[in-house]
Amino acid sequence: MSMKYKNLEELKRKKALLKKEVAEMEDLITFDNTKESLSALTNGFTDQYLREEVDESGETKVVLKKEEIVRQLSSEVKDQIFSRNAVMGFANTAMKGGAVEEALKLGTVALVTNYARKNMRSTSWKKKAIGLTLIYVAPFALRFIRKKLEAYQKNKSVSSMEQLI
Repeated sequence: MSMKYKNLEELKRKKALLKKEVAEMEDLITFDNTKESLSALTNGFTDQYLREEVDESGETKVVLKKEEIVRQLSSEVKDQIFSRNAVMGFANTAMKGGAVEEALKLGTVALVTNYARKNMRSTSWKKKAIGLTLIYVAPFALRFIRKKLEAYQKNKSVSSMEQLI
């Protein structure tokens, strides 16, 4: 290190510069200026959504620009809604992904779960027994019913294909 610096004064200047640089970085990291810190962390993305305001006590605080957020959201939603391709793409994706089938499954599970929960909280031992039965037997029963429905649908589609041929 002694070879890198010619005198002690140069080393002290370098040390002071480094301390100043570290202090600036600490200011950013410790959120002394929240808007500036967020701007540095998000590479300026949050600048358009934040503004600094001085409150009654004289403190500067960062607040959201709600009108800017709402304006940008509404323009994005409007663009998506009025885009015919987007609507058709969403419908095709829902059909291909089986969104309707998944929604029906989730709905059935939610109904059975709520009914079982209500029965488990009841004071009657009969209702508690029904709740326990639903918790342990319902998944097997629902799986069995789904398999039977799939088999019926498969047989129905095969018979309709045979009639077409």
